[in-house]
Amino acid sequence: MSPRPGETPTGSKLKLLDQMREVMRLKHLSYRTEKAYLSWVKRFILFHDKRHPKDMGAPEIRAFLSYLATHDTVAASTQNNALNALLFLYRSVLRQPFPDLEDLERAKRPRRLPTVLTQAEVQAVLAQLSGTPALMARLLYGSGLRLMECVRLRVKDVDFAYQQVIIRDAKGAQDRITMLAQTLHEPLQRHLAKVKVMHEEDLAAGYGEVYLPFAFARKDPHAATSWVWQYVFPAAGRSVDPRAGVERRHHVSETVLQKAVKYALRRAGIQKRASCHTLRHSFATHLLENGYDIRTVQELLGHKDVRTTMVYTHVLQRGGKAVRSPLDP
Repeated sequence: MSPRPGETPTGSKLKLLDQMREVMRLKHLSYRTEKAYLSWVKRFILFHDKRHPKDMGAPEIRAFLSYLATHDTVAASTQNNALNALLFLYRSVLRQPFPDLEDLERAKRPRRLPTVLTQAEVQAVLAQLSGTPALMARLLYGSGLRLMECVRLRVKDVDFAYQQVIIRDAKGAQDRITMLAQTLHEPLQRHLAKVKVMHEEDLAAGYGEVYLPFAFARKDPHAATSWVWQYVFPAAGRSVDPRAGVERRHHVSETVLQKAVKYALRRAGIQKRASCHTLRHSFATHLLENGYDIRTVQELLGHKDVRTTMVYTHVLQRGGKAVRSPLDP
């Protein structure tokens, strides 16, 4: 007889964090979300001298979140992450109504415009990159991808015939289609040819399995080893999946590209505070500069609300692009 949720195979109760981990995996939350939520709940428990959350309510939750805002001076998004972790704990694990948090001290959410590179600056940065990081950075800029969307890209989602990239389960659990630059066809096909050789070597060694989302492995037992499900940018070596305990070849770590872009910005002499995500911002801004309508850009970026995309119009309207300085003749 299989154990019930919240119990071990022997019938004993799981510890709270283990219960929470089990529920998150049943709900197919990402591994990154799992680690973040567990970390916040652990901090919440330690903040209140290891009291059990079921014995705490609004005053304790409010005190913890307010402490993050006033003492740790965390960003609004960080405080919201902590709040979401506690929401999940109470509603999905403890199955208790989440208390009303009136008078909560909220971290201030500053209104910031995105950093954007000029087209010349983008080309200067890309010129400093080589190998796989160069190809990944060109995809970020050429298709408007988020960093993790690029890292998690599968072979089946690159469509050379239609010149498009399909982004699966993106932010907000949405799929979308964006463009694939023609200049990337040849280098990307060469890259995939090398990845396929690596995959065939893994298969010959008795491996070649890749992580599949949700319950797809049960629906198609052969999908995990099929070529089309492999990552476009796999890791250099195999590693043990922390959830399944199976040795697999995961996708490349996002830090590989982050470090490469950081060094490329420095070598190119770019003085702006930029990152991988700046290439996505630049993609959107340059499309608007080239006359594409904002609804098209919204669709390519995968924004639910056009007001999110509107921020790039503010970038275009600032400084000398919109107003002539009185210092100039």
